[in-house]
Amino acid sequence: MANEKFVSPEEIFGEYVFNEAVMKSRLSKSTVKILMRTIESGEPLDSSIADEVASAMKAWAIERGATHFTHWFQPMTGITAEKHDAFISPSGDGRVIMEFSGKELIKGEPDASSFPSGGLRETAAARGYTAWDCTSHAFVKEGTLYIPTAFFSYTGEILDKKAPLLRSVEALSNQAMRVLRALGNTTSARVISTVGPEQEYFIINRELYLKRLDLMLTGRTLFGAKPPKGQELEDQYFGRLRIKITEFMRDLDYELWKLGITAKTKHNEVAPAQHELAIIFDPATMAADHNLLVMEMMKRIAKKHGLVALLHEKPFSGVNGSGKHINWSMATNDGINLLEPGPKPIENEQFLIFLAAVIKAVDEYAEILRLSVASAGNDHRLGANEAPPAIISMFVGKELQAIIESIISGNTYVDNGRVKTNLGISSLPVITEDATDRNRTSPFAFTGNKFEFRMCGSSSNIAEACFTINTIVAQSLCEIADKLEKASDMPAAAMDVIKDIFSKHERIIFNGNNYSEEWVAEAARRGLPNIGNTVLAIKEIKAEKNKLVFEKMGVLNEKEIESRYEILLDNYTKTINVEALTLIDMTERQLLPSVLGYALKLSEIAEKAGSRTAKARLKTINELADKMDTALASLKTTVESAKGGDAFEIALYFREKVVSSMEALRAVIDATEPIIPADVWPVPVYADLLFRV
Repeated sequence: MANEKFVSPEEIFGEYVFNEAVMKSRLSKSTVKILMRTIESGEPLDSSIADEVASAMKAWAIERGATHFTHWFQPMTGITAEKHDAFISPSGDGRVIMEFSGKELIKGEPDASSFPSGGLRETAAARGYTAWDCTSHAFVKEGTLYIPTAFFSYTGEILDKKAPLLRSVEALSNQAMRVLRALGNTTSARVISTVGPEQEYFIINRELYLKRLDLMLTGRTLFGAKPPKGQELEDQYFGRLRIKITEFMRDLDYELWKLGITAKTKHNEVAPAQHELAIIFDPATMAADHNLLVMEMMKRIAKKHGLVALLHEKPFSGVNGSGKHINWSMATNDGINLLEPGPKPIENEQFLIFLAAVIKAVDEYAEILRLSVASAGNDHRLGANEAPPAIISMFVGKELQAIIESIISGNTYVDNGRVKTNLGISSLPVITEDATDRNRTSPFAFTGNKFEFRMCGSSSNIAEACFTINTIVAQSLCEIADKLEKASDMPAAAMDVIKDIFSKHERIIFNGNNYSEEWVAEAARRGLPNIGNTVLAIKEIKAEKNKLVFEKMGVLNEKEIESRYEILLDNYTKTINVEALTLIDMTERQLLPSVLGYALKLSEIAEKAGSRTAKARLKTINELADKMDTALASLKTTVESAKGGDAFEIALYFREKVVSSMEALRAVIDATEPIIPADVWPVPVYADLLFRV
């Protein structure tokens, strides 16, 4: 390390990205102008420029070692997909030339038959298409040119998570611009949703990981007794990075910077072996792509260091799980943050209108906001005093709360100023408190000039949550615009709208401790929904008002909504089924044999040595082995009893019956593990996994 040459991030940032700077250096001015109009203003893509862009993109990619290209897309599997094609084409003389056409850039034709379609795809119409998303930069990775795309069926329905996000971005922009025009803004041309995700993850030793089938197949430990030490000393959080972790993080930063990803903040999180990476804000579509690359690069680079990155929401019981905080805001193309309060928020009409729109959206569509973060993994985390509860509420802080109350009541708002302090230490600078705290217990917290949606799971594609937020806020803005566009007295009309929304939707605002039991009771009194698991959350997409908002904003049509309902239920059922089968396999082939083998050894000791301790321990072991076998048989029967039929009923059966049977078996295993010798227990335990990195 000491002799390693330092490379400045400035030198390498974006070197594998076909970004604006590269476009300007390799494309004609007219082509750049046309392309940038699409990227920045949302104008339809002019396909006449495709051949020039493709030729320049190919030459640039080849210079960076690329031999293939791929349309990179985000099917409903929860991960990305890619099919690689070489640039080569026969030249006619037994040799090849490197070619890449505008048609190949704009459109791909992967077989859609094996991707989840929820009934959209018929057997006789298996073809799918990918379409170039020029709003997100192409890049080179591992010898391949990656072209971000949207994915849709032969019959024109979307089959991915990127297309709804693109649609929602346009919907939000259209409705926000209506409001801005009504308020007198004549300069801005477009509104962009901006997103900055914070990614939590665990890093463990790869050799130990390979000895745990549950981690390999499901991403989480399906059993594991509490170790002697967990996170109770709170010494991991923001603690000194271990050398191996520092080296991994350094390599990760550099690889992300090369891909134009602004990896900014890294630190230890609360649980042992848990960490966090945050990137700077991007437009929503690019942020979604970048976060997927962050997760992929974490796994790839960890492997090089003999480590494994775990992205599951709850890899280990008894310590905090991992989330993904989505920092979301709205900004105009000319740099105005629409959620910036300014020095006097009470006088900032534009800010109050857009704040009101978000409050209204979150209150009216809390159910689908909850759905946007629902997954089998996230069910282990939400509401566990390590993450926000399943109840959607908003935190706005003392200052905004006082402003909202003054507007509702009609009383004059009194600005009490903000506290300033240097802690009474003259050598310290004077610090002024922020307008809001962060309230880490709140699902949807205002944090200065943005909202932080804290419910998203660590393994999720943020596109789902982002397109949901964009859609419901667009709907609120649409209703606000309908009123403002008819107004003759704009200031009075705007204040009437603001007061009306604050009055009707104040119930969604809660600035206290969301972890408390008192809040659960209070939320029920307020009539806020409390959707406790993924299966019940999925059902909400079929509610008429929720279907209508997606349809009206042009984000999802009825057939696409129905397909997502089927896909999400099927994915949940299969996830739990894989977990159950994995637990059965490990218990049957590893855990029970080791316990019975130890019991046999104890019986020999007890018989030969007459040891009272051995006899007592043998009795305990035999009782636990019998309980384990009984619980195992029960789990097998429960899984085998799952019957075909309605997708919702099957998913609910797995949630209520199979998950319960798994937990019952786990309880016995976790009670057995601590009394089995370390050299007998067949898999690494929590102390090994969490502390031996």
